[in-house]
Amino acid sequence: MSIEQLNTDYGIAGQLKFLEGKGGLPLIEIDNGKAKATISVYAGQLLSFQPASEPEDLMFLSQKAYYQAGKAIKGGIPICWPWFGPDPEGLGRPSHGFVRNRLWNVLGTEATESATKVKLGLVETAETQEIWHQSFDLAIAISVGEKLTVELITHNTGAQAFSITQALHTYFKIGDISQVKVLGLEDVKYLDKVDKGTQKQQQGAVAIAQEVDRIYTDVPGELVIEDAALNRRIRIASQGSKTAIVWNPWAKISAEMADLEDDDYQRFLCVETANADKDIVEILPGSEFRLVASYSVERN
Repeated sequence: MSIEQLNTDYGIAGQLKFLEGKGGLPLIEIDNGKAKATISVYAGQLLSFQPASEPEDLMFLSQKAYYQAGKAIKGGIPICWPWFGPDPEGLGRPSHGFVRNRLWNVLGTEATESATKVKLGLVETAETQEIWHQSFDLAIAISVGEKLTVELITHNTGAQAFSITQALHTYFKIGDISQVKVLGLEDVKYLDKVDKGTQKQQQGAVAIAQEVDRIYTDVPGELVIEDAALNRRIRIASQGSKTAIVWNPWAKISAEMADLEDDDYQRFLCVETANADKDIVEILPGSEFRLVASYSVERN
């Protein structure tokens, strides 16, 4: 569908428009007086969210991100689905599944008093059936207002149950990685992927002083990123999730990644709302499951 046709069918005057982004990929731009946001129709991925009251974006987006078919966009909220991490069956399929490098369908847009809403979706094709032999209807519903709410909705349209792991792989923009703390994970057990998946227990607030790649299990429904350098706290409220991933690649890996600047690790922290590790979701035929995260910002 052309940009012109998308604007005709789904544009909202004074609030929401479609445009051609880098690499020719279609983008949705929202500016409704409460917040600004950018959403990529490719990958069903929110790239930017900035409340009107905030001088800075909540999301980190790499200046070296790829914008091309088959590549994931580094930043915002990439979607890991129908598995998180390496191929669970060891068949050589891509890490984090296959939906973050495909063009999604626009299902609808809506303006309410409090938010502008966008719904994008994917259904199985012959190609996805080759990768993952399941029938599904996957949607992402994004609500942009004073806070941002993202719902990842999996509907099993097949005749047999299937299981998934998944994540909203959120990249938060932060002022200085050395001044950041994550609150809410005190005393929570985690798997330390930097230390061969060893199970450990968090002592105090999470601080970042080296490479961190952790899967926290049985987490509370609310976490807070305390970003002292930008004088703000980002509140993450989740539903349908028992798992949170905290990731920062630190200097060596950041320098090795072609789609990151060498020092980008100083400017972002991933705190991901997820179903991962033993938090596996089984979805019966005709049923659906919703993974929900809401993001809001407070001044210190």
